[in-house]
Amino acid sequence: MRANGSNATVRGGFLAFLAIAAGACSDGTTGVGGDGEPTIRFATPEVALGIGRVGEVVLRNDGTGAGGPIELRAGQVQDGAGQPTLIARVDLSVEDVATLNVGASRTIGIEVVELGTLAPGTYGSNVTAHLDEEVVATTRVSFVVPEPPSTGATVSVSAPAAVLRQGDVAAFAATVVDSAGEVVPDPVLIWRVVPAGAGFAATDGRVVGYQPGEIRVVVAHGAAADTAVVEVTARGIDGAFTALGTGPVPERFTSDLWVHGSHAYTGSWSTRTVDGVSANGNTLLAWNIATPTLPLRTDSVRLDARVVNDVKVASDGALAVAAHEFSADQRNGVTLLDLADPAHPDVIARFMPTELSPGIHNLWIDGTTLYLVTDGTGPTSGLNVVDISNPADPQLLSHFYAGSSFLHDVLVRDGLAFLSHWNAGLVILDVGNGVAGGSPAAPVEVSRIQLAGQTHNAWYWPEAGYVFVGEEDFATPGIMHVVDVANLHSPVEVATFRVPGDTPHNFWLDEDAQVLYLAWYSSGLRALDVSGRLLGELEKQGREIAAAEYGVADLCPGSPSGTCTWAPQLHAGTVWVADMNRGLFSFRLDF
Repeated sequence: MRANGSNATVRGGFLAFLAIAAGACSDGTTGVGGDGEPTIRFATPEVALGIGRVGEVVLRNDGTGAGGPIELRAGQVQDGAGQPTLIARVDLSVEDVATLNVGASRTIGIEVVELGTLAPGTYGSNVTAHLDEEVVATTRVSFVVPEPPSTGATVSVSAPAAVLRQGDVAAFAATVVDSAGEVVPDPVLIWRVVPAGAGFAATDGRVVGYQPGEIRVVVAHGAAADTAVVEVTARGIDGAFTALGTGPVPERFTSDLWVHGSHAYTGSWSTRTVDGVSANGNTLLAWNIATPTLPLRTDSVRLDARVVNDVKVASDGALAVAAHEFSADQRNGVTLLDLADPAHPDVIARFMPTELSPGIHNLWIDGTTLYLVTDGTGPTSGLNVVDISNPADPQLLSHFYAGSSFLHDVLVRDGLAFLSHWNAGLVILDVGNGVAGGSPAAPVEVSRIQLAGQTHNAWYWPEAGYVFVGEEDFATPGIMHVVDVANLHSPVEVATFRVPGDTPHNFWLDEDAQVLYLAWYSSGLRALDVSGRLLGELEKQGREIAAAEYGVADLCPGSPSGTCTWAPQLHAGTVWVADMNRGLFSFRLDF
């Protein structure tokens, strides 16, 4: 969740409510201008792309007031049956329009980028314009992939097995022989699964089955084709969460958490009013969690902030760092805390140089290096790296900004920093890995991948070569993207996971059990089987192990239970959850 600095434009309907409560003020670039209302429209309801699959659409303001910033997003490409494909995307020449005055227009270039070979047929994607995270205009982009001509060749397919478990990935192969009887080297092949929606086929012949039953894997080369029949069996995974205990926080909204040893620490968010008494998000709570069924508050630390969005504990447990946003003195920064007595954190220092004054939204501790996500956009925002080898006297080491968008989160592992850079996508930095010669004092960009926008959080799994990326989009709504980073220089999206009608927040991976825990706001805590290779739409593969919704409600929209799950963390067999409405929860997963 994001409130982008003390004078920043607020993004998101739910987010706007919280940021206003936190005391954020407008910078004059959002919403209307003058006394009128903007009416944002696309000039045409549909754009049909021709040869080259490029085109343009005009966005205009037919209202009586100026509007902006207007964010532009391209949805996932779908085939004629409405099935999404991962092998093509729509790129836009413009990601946002700062302000569109009355009667003004803006031309936006459109290009379809093919990541593989599309099967013949009609494809489309929606392009939407968002004002304050609300969809205000939509146009449809469509294009046709024609049937290929006959070449006189023949094609034959070979299946790795006659039976395939739901969600498992199998590599199919094909041989093409030309009209002269010669094998064609490196032929252009088109793979698909029939019936449509029963599975997914990648361009290299990897196939995953979505539903139990018979599927046909079809491979085509020009007009020639062959089919393999495969039986898909149920994945057979089932489990349940058992609620263990609750640490209530009724007076404040709870933000992130971090668990270490037998203690946990939770932040606070925005301003909450209960029975006429208002409490700001200015407090860090310490908990004793030695008994998972009975988490107990042991102390609280009051900070100069109205949002303590994040808290992390160093791996040795010696210190914690808490983030400041919307500080009364407008200097923000972070507070470093001594955990010699983990039940009672003691302030070491508040680090608040000018570079951190916009506010710190998220952070990561890696040894004696602190990585800080600084609010706002522009060259002074983004990632600030700090040496905390002397916690009483931190020193700025370096800075990185990916451009075009604010930075939302950072995770550092194996000398790599994974930046969730909102509309700039997932950005990978070398900060000591050696792959690009970077260091904490001089980060070097390795690569980046543009996803659907609103890149919110990431979890890197080196052994599998995956990054799980959360997309915090309340309008579409958002999904989880799986990015293959086996080649760090060339990340590729290979799979997605969605919960209908709701958007994700933060994740935690149990690498030994190969279970991903996902906080999914009003849809609660989810557990996902991520074993094996991942491909296609994971929610259709029988991979969801369990889901937990809990609690009674007053804020998270769209849920009768009022669940508002912010962050999970697995620790000593217990899944700890920060819930915005209720506080601290503990669960056990059995499967």
